[in-house]
Amino acid sequence: MIFSPGAWLAACGMLGAALLWLRPRLGRVLVALAALGFAAIMVLPVDQWLLLPLENRFPPPPADAPVAGVIVLGGALDAALTADRGRPSLGPAAERLIRLAELARTRPGLEVVFTGGPEPNRPDGPPESDGVKRLLASLGVPDGRVTYESASRTTWENATLTARMVHPRPGATWLLVTSAAHMPRAVGAFRRAGWTVLADPVGYKSFRNPADLARRGFGERMALIDGAAHEWLGLLAYDVMGRSSELFPGP
Repeated sequence: MIFSPGAWLAACGMLGAALLWLRPRLGRVLVALAALGFAAIMVLPVDQWLLLPLENRFPPPPADAPVAGVIVLGGALDAALTADRGRPSLGPAAERLIRLAELARTRPGLEVVFTGGPEPNRPDGPPESDGVKRLLASLGVPDGRVTYESASRTTWENATLTARMVHPRPGATWLLVTSAAHMPRAVGAFRRAGWTVLADPVGYKSFRNPADLARRGFGERMALIDGAAHEWLGLLAYDVMGRSSELFPGP
């Protein structure tokens, strides 16, 4: 929440309202800034402006691209909620698992690896891979068709821990499946960890047709802005920490 634009706008508005009695001028300024920010999100396609450069960075791969294997990143399943309810609970990144099941079925000769451990804020919780394994079995993916890495909690750990488990051949290209907005940071992390990857983005949230922008309500736009801000800040953080091949990885 510290880096959430929505949280900052809400805090600005609440602080301004509280200051209307103590520092009226400053309070009015803060309330006006919050109101203008929310109004801009309602009227302007701010979410699309932030998402389009991320989601358009890597085009979909050719259907018959020669690759040594497939890596699918976690984040599609709410592991804690799945464990609590006893049934798979999918989130906004569910397309990652749909793509996994499709590739496992249509490309039987490829090794398929799913990488996803406990949620970062619940290190003692169940790994996401446990729920994914049960879900894929119910969808008809044979047991043993997918290899699971169950310890990673971040994109960087997805790359490094999976490399230690799989030992990819130098120069061999692997298909990397994750959400389109997350793909630049994921590719940078995997390249930094020594992988040669071909991006296979899924789960687009941005429209290329301006006529479709009005389909989304304010709450959904706000959530998309928060998600895009997370990725842009993540790119900067990974570059500073030396966890990415470059600041804004490209094809």
